[in-house]
Amino acid sequence: MIGNSATTWGWVSRFLHWIAAALIVVLVAHGWWMTEFPPREARLAQYAWHASVGYTLLALMFARLFWRLGSVVPGLPAMPAWERAAAIANHWTLYALIFAAAFTGWALAGTLRQPLDSIFGVMRIPPIVSGSERGLHEVLERWHSIAAWTLATLVVVHIVAAVWHWAVRRDGVMERMLRSAPQP
Repeated sequence: MIGNSATTWGWVSRFLHWIAAALIVVLVAHGWWMTEFPPREARLAQYAWHASVGYTLLALMFARLFWRLGSVVPGLPAMPAWERAAAIANHWTLYALIFAAAFTGWALAGTLRQPLDSIFGVMRIPPIVSGSERGLHEVLERWHSIAAWTLATLVVVHIVAAVWHWAVRRDGVMERMLRSAPQP
């Protein structure tokens, strides 16, 4: 099933979800690693790779958002109103934080002495902040870090909620993102 139904996510939504999830895990882990461990002279290459993956995630997230806005969204199972509101808020906050981390990272990439302005050296990405605005570097770095770590925290909440729906509630919520056919 390509598209979503009233009860489950289609393969396009599932594919975009899991690719984005993998890229977010890679970006958070790599972002932490690259700022702590490589020697200073090796960091620019790490930053360039990180920026390329971040630009890729940003493009994927636009595709994902447009797909979601133009598709049926499977309904949630019966649950208390507060839980439904928390689920909806969690999903939209995840989107907001992904875009916040991506755009602050993109802006930050333009403040370096050598701007990170390509996707793996293949496609040029115009900077949204120029090197002449280097005074913004520390502010953007701080906000990018805050957005990334807040996103990582919310991803953990999302995973815990999915596992709770699978192991405790047994209401099929997690299974909808794992396979096309709704579970009986």
